Amino acid sequence: MAFDFNAKDIFEMAKQIERNGVKFYQAAAEGVSGDYEKTFLLNLAKMEEMHEQTFADLESELSASESAETAFDPDNQSALYIKALADTKVFFEKDIDTSSMKEILKSAITAEKDSIVFYLGMKDLVPGKLGSEKIDEIINEEMTHIRILGKELLAFK
Repeated sequence: MAFDFNAKDIFEMAKQIERNGVKFYQAAAEGVSGDYEKTFLLNLAKMEEMHEQTFADLESELSASESAETAFDPDNQSALYIKALADTKVFFEKDIDTSSMKEILKSAITAEKDSIVFYLGMKDLVPGKLGSEKIDEIINEEMTHIRILGKELLAFK
């Protein structure tokens, strides 16, 4: 299947990646014993849920051209393709080393960086008229997580 992505497609991927992030942080929280660490990780899971809602809100504000179908797709195969891309690029089958909070944070930072790299690559596949500049808003949200995680990681040094 060959087609241009539009901003709506990327927001769909972003929402799926956020759902995967929720699962990642919840699983990490289950693997730690400290109350502070568990609460911190569950708060990150909640932030991912809020990001998903933010992306849904931004998606609802897209213009008709930024949401327009880019290919004939009567069987909705593009939605399955988008979900598969999102599911296999970030937070995919990550083994979570819960032996220390430091290792969890390092894994989380790597996943968040992977998401930014993924979105930067996807941005190149979205023509300007289909909303490529909207992807910057997704990237900025992900950078927020890296700052939070980095600050927490520095506290462990």
